This record gives sequence, structure tokens and C-alpha cells, in this order.
Amino acid sequence: MKTKIHETAIIHQKAEIDTGVEIGPYSIVKKGVRIGKNSKLISHVIIEGDAEIGEGCTFHPFTCIGLPPQDMKYQGEPTKLAIGNNNTIREYVTIHRASVGGDETTTIGSNNFLMAYVHVAHNCRIGNNIIMANAATLAGHVLVEDFAVIGGLVAIHQFTRIGKYAMVGGFSGIGQDIPPYMVASGARAKLFGPNVIGLKRHGFSEATVNIIKKAYKTLFREKRTLKDALRKIQDEFADSPEIRHLVAFIEKNKRGICR
Repeated sequence: MKTKIHETAIIHQKAEIDTGVEIGPYSIVKKGVRIGKNSKLISHVIIEGDAEIGEGCTFHPFTCIGLPPQDMKYQGEPTKLAIGNNNTIREYVTIHRASVGGDETTTIGSNNFLMAYVHVAHNCRIGNNIIMANAATLAGHVLVEDFAVIGGLVAIHQFTRIGKYAMVGGFSGIGQDIPPYMVASGARAKLFGPNVIGLKRHGFSEATVNIIKKAYKTLFREKRTLKDALRKIQDEFADSPEIRHLVAFIEKNKRGICR
């Protein structure tokens, strides 16, 4: 498939554009950018910095990708942005390259859907098959695991983690980690139980969903210390990969777990 570049687009001579890429009107691709096969910049898209874009991604008008981080300590040091394959990036989305300190790359996996006005800040790590609704906002160093769903107008505090298959309701403020497989919502978010509908839609068996329900009850409804509750579900559901992941996620928390 032939590469198509509109006559009004501005492409730096040292940008790397693969075959089948379409770059629409008034788009700007700067030095250091690498765009994979069959990706599409519809119009008025800006991509800059050390930014690697995978194959089959679509960037809608007025998206700004790879711009410097909104971090006061950043002084122009070389940092990176890496985006995987088959991502849909809707209007006015902003994704910033990393700041200094720690892993100096902002990463986004594959098959994600970022709706209009989403913001992904510096050093975030976004997995695969994630949905972020309109105006969902990630501060720096946020981790979002695979298949999570983040509702509209959600604000997530820096260094917070969202577990796999979790769902965050719209208009929520997230200041602590959301465990995998759970639903959270609220201005100061709290848990509302397992994401049963989401799990079933993704093919989880009834038996697995019931195990996650029991683990939730032990962790968050019984009068146990967190350490004791984790030990109990590890002993009771030792053969469950979902419980092993849930336990490992909670044990790694630094900001606390949403309860």
C-alpha cells in the first residue's frame, strides 16, 4: 500500500514514515518520529520528539502526541514515547513523552481506544485493550493494566495503578490503587465489588467470577487485616491465576488500596 502525504502536511526529513501511512492536511511530524505501517493521521495532528508509533493506529484531528511533559523539573532532556499497534486516538487527545527519573519512556500498548480530550501524562504505562472515555485524565507515572475501562471525566492521581479488567465509573477521583477485576466510583473513589458484567463479557467462567466475588468479600467486607485477608485467599484459592495476580497487585501498592 502506498504512503499518502497531503501537500499541506509538514514532515521532517529525518522522520521515518513506513509504507501505507496516510498523513492528512496540516499535520506536522517532527524529527525523531517513527510511524509504522498503515497508520493514519486524519488532519491537524502534531507528533514530535523521540516517538515511535506502531502499525494501524489512527489519530483524529487536533491530537498532540509526544510533546514535552508538564513537569517543572524537565529541562529538555531526551526522553521517549512508545505507542503500540491498532490504537484509536480521538480528537484533542494529548499524550506526552516521559520526564526525567525512573523509566524515561511513556508507553501505550495495542488495541486501545482513547476518546476525545483524554490526557496521558509523562511516564504513564498503559497496557492493551483499554478504553478511556471522554476527558479521562492520567497524571504522571500512572499504570493502567490490560482491559481496564476508565469512565469520562475521571482524574487519576500520579503514581496510582488501575488493575486489569477494573472499571472506574465516570466523574471519579482516583487517589489510591484500584485492584484488578473491581468496580470503583466516586469523587473520592471507593470499591463497589467485582466487575461482574465486564468479566462475563470477556469470557470469564461463572466459577472464576464466583472466586473473585469470594476474594472481594474476604478482602474488603470481613473484619480482617489486609495481611490476614491476603493470606486467607492465597490459601483458599491457590490454583487461581486471577487470585495470584490480585494478591501480587495489592502487595506491590505504595499509595494504598481503594477500599
